[in-house]
Amino acid sequence: RNKREVGASYEKIAEEFLLSNNIRIVERNFRTRFGEIDLIGYDGEYLVFFEVKYRRTKLYGAPVQAVNTGKQHVICRVADFYRMKKRIGDFEPMRFDIISIHNGKITWYKNAYDYC
Repeated sequence: RNKREVGASYEKIAEEFLLSNNIRIVERNFRTRFGEIDLIGYDGEYLVFFEVKYRRTKLYGAPVQAVNTGKQHVICRVADFYRMKKRIGDFEPMRFDIISIHNGKITWYKNAYDYC
């Protein structure tokens, strides 16, 4: 399988995990010319932008380490575009979470980084 197929399969696993944790998913693979957000959903009143990261081995570090400051800035810009497109105000609570998958274990990092 190619990287896109592998990524899509792990995003589906992450989505099922989030649904089982009462997250209401409203968008999958939201793409702009700036970049992409894997999953967007609501955790109670919070609008949450999810980045899903999978690593087969830790040769290149833990999955969560792949969401560096550059990637965070991209996600924040795409989140801005999403909020503008959906007319979501600046005062709606939001956060940025990471779903890490390694060795069949899912780790959910809530509020993994601040808006940048």
